[in-house]
Order: sequence, then structure tokens, then C-alpha cells
Amino acid sequence: MKRFIQVCSIAFCLYGFSGPTTAMTFKIATLAPAGTVWMVEMKNGAKLIHEKTDGRVKFKFYPGGVMGGEKTVHQKIRAGQLHGGAFSSAGLAHLYPDIQSLNIPMMFDSLDEVDYVRAKMEPQMKANLEQRGFVLLGITEIGFSLLLSKTPIRDLASIQGSKLWAPQGDVMVQETYRSLGLSPVSLPISDVYTGLQTGLLETVTATPSAAIAFQWHSSTGYVTATPLAYLVGLLAIDKRAFDKISVADQSIVRQEMESALGRLDRLTRADNLEAAAALRSQGIKFIEPEPDEVARWKALAKQSIEPLIDRGALTRAGVDEVRRHLRDFRQQARHDPVVTNDKLP
Repeated sequence: MKRFIQVCSIAFCLYGFSGPTTAMTFKIATLAPAGTVWMVEMKNGAKLIHEKTDGRVKFKFYPGGVMGGEKTVHQKIRAGQLHGGAFSSAGLAHLYPDIQSLNIPMMFDSLDEVDYVRAKMEPQMKANLEQRGFVLLGITEIGFSLLLSKTPIRDLASIQGSKLWAPQGDVMVQETYRSLGLSPVSLPISDVYTGLQTGLLETVTATPSAAIAFQWHSSTGYVTATPLAYLVGLLAIDKRAFDKISVADQSIVRQEMESALGRLDRLTRADNLEAAAALRSQGIKFIEPEPDEVARWKALAKQSIEPLIDRGALTRAGVDEVRRHLRDFRQQARHDPVVTNDKLP
């Protein structure tokens, strides 16, 4: 009996010891090129996680789209070849449509508005996506997308006469362009550079930093400095994989990746300003459409919201929530104006 108790005690200790120390390497795909601020901060966060979990949790990143587009990444996650990815909102919209609610075209006029609405909505977004099988470790700013073109774009007629790119599978962008009477060329992001070089594309949308990172600026000469849509990146892991690590390690992963994405938020905002200055210094001309033309674009973009709801790309509740928070912020700003550092490229 004494021997039996000793054996059971040893087995219990080994069982308790082996669980939390089982190594887990999360394989994460991203379109972000190697060496970008995104990859630097993700690796910094991963390093801290490795240290704080005593090596139990590691991250392996596959940058530059080497694992394919977002649809392919989801297929590989289902097959167990990957565990997660750095997605655009469109890349997770099939699971949770209102993850795109921050990207409604021409909804925001300033980064101050964005910051207020994000703070109100992000906790709910994380909870809702987790209910649908993905742990959202954080949301980080990509920035306002601008038109980057081979010829000046000052009005809607100029866009209609140009070969315009739409991200493949991005229903929100495609529906918005349809409301503007545009017929874009749908391509995955990996084909945009070649499309610009060959003349298949003449106009694309990008943040200043993305334009440089993907080298799209090398085939264009103009930027239309009217913010079209606010873009975010989302770091998400399949919940089935995430649940394989201990609760304590989960807490460390959440905390460190949230911190990394917070740093990335600040760095990306500064990086977009620097990138805009770099584009100007390289001879890229920034075009300012007339206010009446911008108002026309906004009115047409607003008309695209109802078709997006009808198609299931957004929900009415999600749109109403964004509008409510935005209305609250604008009312507060009218009654209590503050000086900010809200700079756009």
C-alpha cells in the first residue's frame, strides 16, 4: 500500500507538472512585410511572452503574405497548419460582420473621433469574436486610406475614368465603389504591385506607410489627401489552439500582445505622418479636392450603408452603435472643445 501511494504521488506530481509546461508555438500569418514596425512590435511582444512563460509559449510569424491571402490563411487554420493571423477587418467579417464597423467609408473626420469610438467598442468586439471561435488579442491602427494614383484625382469623374483597385473579397469596399458608380478591378493585395507596373491598375487605396512598405508609390505620382476609410489590423488566434495553454499563460499572452499593439498604435500613427512627408520629398504630389466634392463623396458613401446591411456585411445595430458614439463625441466636442494633436497625413 505504501508503495502504491508513492507511485500515485509521483504520477500526480508529474501530471501537474507536465500540463502548464507543455510547449505551444503559435504559427501566425501576416501580409505585413518583414522589417516593418508591425513585425518588430509583434516580435517584441512574442519575446516577452516567451520569457514570462518560461518558454512554454512561443510565436512563429510568417510575414509578407507567404502563407497566402486571408481566405487561404483561414483554410490553413482549419487544417491545423496555422493557428492565427494578422487580419484586416474584412478577413474576419465572415465570422462577425460588425468587426468592420470602424471601417465604414468616410464615417470619421478625425483621429480624435476614431480614438473615442474605438475605446467604446473594442471590448465588445473582442467578446463577440471570441464567441465565434477566435481570440482577438488586439486591434491596432493602420490609418486612414487615401487614393494613390498615376494621374491627379480631384473629383468623381477622375476616379471613374481610372483603373481602380478593390481588395479581393472586401465586400464593404466593393459595395461602396458600386454606390459611387465605379467598376473596380478586384485583386488580392499581393498582386497590386504587379498590377500597377503593368498598367492593369492606375489607382489604389493605401495609407502612406503601406504605400511605401509595398512599394506602390514607385508606380504612382499623386495622392488625394481625403481620408476615405479608417483601417485597423487585428491579431486573432483560433480559440481551440489558445485553449491548449494554461489560464495563467493565456493571461500573459493577452496582456503582452495588447501592450505590443498599443505601442504599435502610437508608432503607426507617427509612421504615417513620416511616410506622407517622405512621399512628398520623393516628388509625390498631394491633391486637395474642393469641399463641395468631398461632401458629395460623403453623401454617396452614406448611401452604401443600407446595401451593406442588406448583404449582411454590417448589422443595423452595429452601424447605429458607431453613429451613437460618434454623435456623443461631437456633442461633447462642441460644448467642451480641446486642443489636440490630431494630425492627418
